[in-house]
Amino acid sequence: MTQSAAPATAADMPRARRRALTVLVASQTLGGAGMAAGITVGALLAQDLLGSTSLAGLPAALFTIGAALGAAVLGRLCQRFGRRPGLALGNGLAALGSAGVVAGAAARSPALLLTALFVYGAGTATGLLARYAGAELAPPERRGRAAGTVLFAMTLGAVAGPNLLGPTGALAHTWGIPRLAGPFLLAAAAYTAAALVLLIRQRPDPLGPPRPGEPHDATAAPGTGSHGPVRGGPGVVTGATVMITAQLVMIAVMTMTPVHMTGHGHTTQAVGLVIALHVGAMFLPSPLSGLLTDRLGARRVAVAAGAVLPGAGLLAGLAPPASVLLPACALVLLGAGWNLALLSGTALITDAAPAGNRAAVQGLADVGMSVAGATGALVSGLVVGTGGYPVLAAAAAALALAVIPAVALRSARR
Repeated sequence: MTQSAAPATAADMPRARRRALTVLVASQTLGGAGMAAGITVGALLAQDLLGSTSLAGLPAALFTIGAALGAAVLGRLCQRFGRRPGLALGNGLAALGSAGVVAGAAARSPALLLTALFVYGAGTATGLLARYAGAELAPPERRGRAAGTVLFAMTLGAVAGPNLLGPTGALAHTWGIPRLAGPFLLAAAAYTAAALVLLIRQRPDPLGPPRPGEPHDATAAPGTGSHGPVRGGPGVVTGATVMITAQLVMIAVMTMTPVHMTGHGHTTQAVGLVIALHVGAMFLPSPLSGLLTDRLGARRVAVAAGAVLPGAGLLAGLAPPASVLLPACALVLLGAGWNLALLSGTALITDAAPAGNRAAVQGLADVGMSVAGATGALVSGLVVGTGGYPVLAAAAAALALAVIPAVALRSARR
């Protein structure tokens, strides 16, 4: 049994935490490349192996279910053993799932492919959970910026990953593997590298002892795990409600926008541009959203998200069917509002959760987000089928306006 390193002095800790944040950013960049490259061709692979377009949505469903389970389990593991092994394990699972997808494609085995996609989805939950680790490495007054930096790093990898689809497909073909499995070769390598970076370089562990002024659960020391119920104060409920509502609204509108646009004669290139702008708006503003969270306070930023998201829904619903510009603007606002809600909710939960249960509470909050996303995707089709896309957009706007500001303002008064 090896001896643990001597604890850093108070003077060393700021530099040590900055170095740990840099390592976390590097791992997120690698993980972002793996996530983007992998999910881009999941539906196409399933369609090819299953021989059915109607089953092409299975990868997205398995990915979402796996991510929900992964968030819960990895959150508990982080609480028990620390962020470093928990996040490294998550990246390792994503690498294993990616390798399994490659094997399933090479063997033409739908069962192996779908099982591997589930494991892959469970591992990719690490991507969002890492934002909590970034917040924990920073002092309270800089937590928003730290979490935003981690999310932004994932964006860098996500932008680079799809640009390597051609080269990785050619490499897979050279090795006798279907071209569509090529991106998962990249994902396996990227996630393996991310896991190794965390295991070797992540010091100190973000989930360290509580600092002065932080909520502390005396019954469970950080890093030792808590076997009791997962607890949190009103700030936890507020943060989780803000993130879950924003996820539901965002997924519902985003899912049906391509269907709405193609139904009115828009080309796939136009739809692709709108969705690309939306995804960029989800992550690129992260540093600014984090700065606003630190400067203005998490609750005020949550209220702002509760204004931006309804604006996005109304603009999407009122946009003329022939327009491309207005739906693009609406989905940019939708992504930006989601980003504001995510980072303000992250800060609220991190500040309010007791240190002894923090990682488990954060994992459960992300489970709620995954369930909300799946619900939004399912309900959105039913709403559009019965009432049309404008009705869906208006309902999403009303939900965001009714829930997010009300919850944030009520919590502030309490």
